[in-house]
Amino acid sequence: MASTSEVELKGMHQSLPPVPLTIEGASVLHQMFRFRHREWRELSESQRQEIAKEASAVLAPMEKGAEGQSALFSLFGHKGDLLLVHFRNSFEQLKAAELQIANLRLSDFLESTTSYLSVVELGLYESSVKTYRDLTEKGVEPNSPEWNAAIEETLKRQREAMAPRLFPEIPTARYICFYPMDRRRGEDKNWYQLPIEERRRQMEEHGLVGRRYAGVVKQIITGSIGFDDWEWGVDLFAEDALEFKKLIYEMRFDEVSAVYALFGTFYVGVRCMAAQLSELLSGKLPK
Repeated sequence: MASTSEVELKGMHQSLPPVPLTIEGASVLHQMFRFRHREWRELSESQRQEIAKEASAVLAPMEKGAEGQSALFSLFGHKGDLLLVHFRNSFEQLKAAELQIANLRLSDFLESTTSYLSVVELGLYESSVKTYRDLTEKGVEPNSPEWNAAIEETLKRQREAMAPRLFPEIPTARYICFYPMDRRRGEDKNWYQLPIEERRRQMEEHGLVGRRYAGVVKQIITGSIGFDDWEWGVDLFAEDALEFKKLIYEMRFDEVSAVYALFGTFYVGVRCMAAQLSELLSGKLPK
């Protein structure tokens, strides 16, 4: 059956506010580095071991920190050599983690290629539409004290229910795939001009694909509007890197991706524990 045209959709439920509710959690920083192999090889073996040992000693507790976790990955291809992913409970703690890395002697051999700043974000399309509709039917004025109190109650309830997803542990899976993405805002197709109920419908269909990979691929979505050049960051974790291709390819066929999605650069890496750093820097893939 043909989908409702965008012209028709724009005339539907215009009384509902367009902005979906979101709840935010952990602050997240991705750091991509190129390793200066030539300069590293100019050091003596004892110097290399000493620097690697210092870095491992700092990274090891960061992997299991009470304020959040960090994880190190060895990247594939020309886009960089190392990827550090930091999840923290606040931006202040995130900056502290960044400074810890910068103060390592190993940082003298790391050249930043790019980075990405975001926060764990859960979009509440279903709750938004339900709450907005209920309040509108009761005649409550948007942004009035009564409206704002009801919105805050909804957000509070959702934060409590989804706390583990807002402050997740970094999965221990062997592979990571990270990429940023946007929704189209062009003259022909503009995601943000669709009615909220239509966006809710498309996102619900989109989520069904991801749920079919539950237990195989762990997905963490972060919001970056106002923080970085794209609107969202996506982290996928799996024991088999081929699952990334399968999931992303299948998602490309649903409406929200096929019509409205724009994708940035993809980064794929293999996990390296802090204790294995010396091995990695010597050119051996950690097991």
